[in-house]
Amino acid sequence: MGNIIEIECPECQSSLWIDVEKKTVIQHKKSKKKNSHSFDSLLQKEKDKKEKADERFQLASELEKEKKKKAQELFEKSLENNKE
Repeated sequence: MGNIIEIECPECQSSLWIDVEKKTVIQHKKSKKKNSHSFDSLLQKEKDKKEKADERFQLASELEKEKKKKAQELFEKSLENNKE
């Protein structure tokens, strides 16, 4: 056997033993820890992310309307100045 290293997955905490020379997985072992995230909590997080994204979109939309309004006012003001 060659050099064998053990690697732990940061996501699921499973262990992998890998033969470096052969570049193969020799053994794997699932973690005994349960995933602390329930489906309901993950679903709620996704809903929260969607709500925040919607809020940011609304704010950006309002900002863009304000910019357009100011640009229109400046345009009209410059037209009045040119007429005089």
